[in-house]
Amino acid sequence: MALPNSAPRVESFFHRDTNTFTHVVFDRDGGAAAIVDPVLDYDPAAARTATASADAVLAFVRERNLRVEWILETHAHADHLSAGDYLRDTLDARLAIGRGIVGVQAHFKRFFGLGEAFVADGSQFDCLFDDGDTFAIGELPCRVMATPGHTADSLTYVVGDAAFIGDTLFAPETGSARTDFPGGNATQLYASIQRILALPEDTRLFLCHDYPPNTRTPMASTTIDVQREHNPHVRNAIAASEYVALRRARDAMLPVPRLILPALQVNIRGGRLPEPDADGVRYLRLPLNRIGAG
Repeated sequence: MALPNSAPRVESFFHRDTNTFTHVVFDRDGGAAAIVDPVLDYDPAAARTATASADAVLAFVRERNLRVEWILETHAHADHLSAGDYLRDTLDARLAIGRGIVGVQAHFKRFFGLGEAFVADGSQFDCLFDDGDTFAIGELPCRVMATPGHTADSLTYVVGDAAFIGDTLFAPETGSARTDFPGGNATQLYASIQRILALPEDTRLFLCHDYPPNTRTPMASTTIDVQREHNPHVRNAIAASEYVALRRARDAMLPVPRLILPALQVNIRGGRLPEPDADGVRYLRLPLNRIGAG
């Protein structure tokens, strides 16, 4: 069992428009905290951003008198825009992601034609974590696990008895994350899931997304036992070859994420919007006929 002082408190916020969870993990009221996977509101029809969801997280932080030390990204998301840069500036916190972001940036720099103005070296973040790195949130010990497969830069943050697993596993009936993005790999994701399931049995697994049926409310966390018993991509000790075949068949039927083009341009920058043009307006690029079915 986890020691009492290694059991963090976690408050979760569900962003219904993108089915994304943001988690605030902290040691105590008036103590230290980290924010995991914050969301920037985005209206794709109007190309307008807003900070209402991030401001709700800020309100909680201020209500509990928390000192936010870290903004932690589990990976460069393709389904929502990150509020990482906004919260970093507001809270004077450090923004962190996996070192694999450098390769992700290099790929999408070419894909979006960003030119020399965009530097693909991870410098948009304050800290690039490697597998096995350790850090602390106040009195809470934290460990970094590389869990690639969905993306090359995917990380799991193990904070005491809580693991923030990003896009690896979802709620049991939903299965696991897609692996058809650049840098995705179903064999790697299978291995990453096995690492997560090898954590201590009492580890709480905090999800980045949930897509609940009408019969239940969104599920912010799950357990290793529940995943093993009920997740069709995990249960019955599924073999790697069977998982890879299942995952690839599923990926072939999935649509392109609704916000992938704006999200990746913002998220490889750590949540910072592109610099304004000479007219003072910020622009995103839309490469035509590059993704999706012909």
